[in-house]
Amino acid sequence: MGITANDVAKLREITGVGLMACKKALVATDGDIDKAIEYLREQGVSIVAKKAGRIAAEGAAWSAISADKHTGALVEINCESDFVAKSDVFVELCDVVAKAAVDSEKCDVEELKNVKTANGTVEELITAATAKTGEKISLRRVAVLKNAGAVEEAYIHMGGKMGTLVEVSVEGLTADNTAEIVAMAHDVAMHIAAFQPPYVRKEDVPQEAVDHEREIIKQQLLNDEKNKKKPEQVLAKIAENKLGKFFEDNCLLYQAFAKDPSITVEQLVGQTAKKTGTKLDIVRFVKFVMGEGIEKRSDNLAEEVAKLSGK
Repeated sequence: MGITANDVAKLREITGVGLMACKKALVATDGDIDKAIEYLREQGVSIVAKKAGRIAAEGAAWSAISADKHTGALVEINCESDFVAKSDVFVELCDVVAKAAVDSEKCDVEELKNVKTANGTVEELITAATAKTGEKISLRRVAVLKNAGAVEEAYIHMGGKMGTLVEVSVEGLTADNTAEIVAMAHDVAMHIAAFQPPYVRKEDVPQEAVDHEREIIKQQLLNDEKNKKKPEQVLAKIAENKLGKFFEDNCLLYQAFAKDPSITVEQLVGQTAKKTGTKLDIVRFVKFVMGEGIEKRSDNLAEEVAKLSGK
């Protein structure tokens, strides 16, 4: 049967494979889409080799937490289309790789690729998933937090569009209070995803950032007719008060809690500590926004198909 440009475009849309490879697969299988997909998968090794220059700007941030709650991992794995990112093959890969990061405690991408799982190394699993989906799949980054005196908890937003991992130190952790502390940590991780603060507390803000913000505030005051004639010491005091708002906006602990804006995150932690009979403190967090910093390629599929068909 004749292979049309629409057939080629359809196969490419399903698999993400290049147009020439799709045409070859369709010719080899007499235009049967399902068989062509299997043909492409069977050619997996050669397909993988051709994908190095392709842009993988979709995918997911994924997490895993150890059974004792003392180790947590966040990974970002990329693919080429949202279609594949939602597939069972890709989701299973993300789950296995995140768990491998927790078990191995490897926070370097290349080291994590060499970690062995039940079905091969992480790199081999990525290669196999690439062959199955017909898209370039890559492990972009990984973060591992471990603290024997803390609880690690994660939150994954919108199926992997963003992932957060938070570490809460605990004095007095028991089997009876673990669930409530983990629930609080999960709420904090979700808050971080919603408000995306850059810092945990005031002390974490670099001094140069504080000085820069202070100068901006002072200049704002000088440009205000009501303030510019006030004594310098008065302006300095006003500037310090306004700087407090900067810390509220940029530090996790001082932000109004997402699920109950009547309290701050710091007050939430204090309330949970009192209720559970523990001493709690948010130590650090990691946030991955899927695809941030990756330039997405703009394809004109109709133009490619026209070129392929000689039109």
